[in-house]
Amino acid sequence: MQKTRHPGIYKRGSRYAVTYRVNGRQRWESTKTLKEALQIKRRRESDLDSGEFFEASRETFADYAAEWIERYQGNGRRGFTEPTRDDYRRDLRRYAFPKIGDRPLATITPRHIANWIGWLCDEREQGRNLADATVGRIVAPVRSCLSTARREGLIRQNPADGAVLPDRPKIDEEEHSKALTREELAAFLRIVRPEWQLMFRFLAATGVRWSELIALRWSDLQLDGGEPHVRIRRAIVRGKAKPPKSRHGRRDVPLSLALADRLRAERGPDDALVFSAENGEPLRQENVRRRVLAPAAEEADVSWIGFHTFRHTRGSLLFAAGKNPKQVQGWLGHHSPAFTLNTYAHLLDEGLGEALDLDAELAAGCEQTANERSRIGPDSAELDSEEYAELLGFPDLA
Repeated sequence: MQKTRHPGIYKRGSRYAVTYRVNGRQRWESTKTLKEALQIKRRRESDLDSGEFFEASRETFADYAAEWIERYQGNGRRGFTEPTRDDYRRDLRRYAFPKIGDRPLATITPRHIANWIGWLCDEREQGRNLADATVGRIVAPVRSCLSTARREGLIRQNPADGAVLPDRPKIDEEEHSKALTREELAAFLRIVRPEWQLMFRFLAATGVRWSELIALRWSDLQLDGGEPHVRIRRAIVRGKAKPPKSRHGRRDVPLSLALADRLRAERGPDDALVFSAENGEPLRQENVRRRVLAPAAEEADVSWIGFHTFRHTRGSLLFAAGKNPKQVQGWLGHHSPAFTLNTYAHLLDEGLGEALDLDAELAAGCEQTANERSRIGPDSAELDSEEYAELLGFPDLA
């Protein structure tokens, strides 16, 4: 290191070194020319004087993320659940640390993130095809981690902001959204083993998710009275019970009187699971699929079905029965009627239907009004508009 006539700038071989102090600690930067060294020296001194100096973190992504995941509390109003923390921790260790874990936080660029996402989408690298939703789930903790690092002043920008996630066409999309016909459903229920018929009949009749089904306890079923129903209040995901993801998931699903009778005949203690393994523990989806669902589906010539098919079949039957998207949304626990309509749009008649006979519609309306007046009585003429609307059941139209 040879001194130059400029304080804090040294020459080493063919390069120049710039030195300055930050919080009492000496820092070095290297450059090719004396002109660049002088520019760096002036910028660093100016930033230090104005308080805008930024020192890039040398901490690796793996070290920072391992500490971050233990204290992260989420960004939403619903907070951050421990099962989600477990998912984030698993995905970071399995997918993020092997590719970007050894990189210092400040050296990760948008290109590194893009290359990493490409690696996730490579079926040969992963040994299987990760669905687009799975890739998005894996990227989520990395984006959140880097966002926290930016807020804490460790990096200037979040390189995962604006990262393009895959949107690949789904080859099996048509089959995935396919519902059983009434004949196919009846054939499957006849063939499936008798001890499992009630469970599959319940799935098809209610449209509950598998995770919701295996969490049901007898105390969640209201089987007496004229309006039997099942209360959906929890789900079991990865072996842990937790409340529905949104308020729409908390719902009461009607049960037919016939199904209520079948369930009443099998009723157990209030705290026992309605559908469970022989040891009383929650059912394991893969075991039931392999031992029960797949053989019966094969024999019924519907080998393509899965547990979600019964939920989709319920939605199809609801639309066929004339239910509107808002009603189907509430029944199935979707987050919005738009999602419900988009999911089942292929079931709806795309034509405009028959012409509307306006005179007939007006005549029907007049007849209905006359019937209502007759039901209310002769004194209805003395009612004001607000009282009349309330009697008709439309107080909001008064």
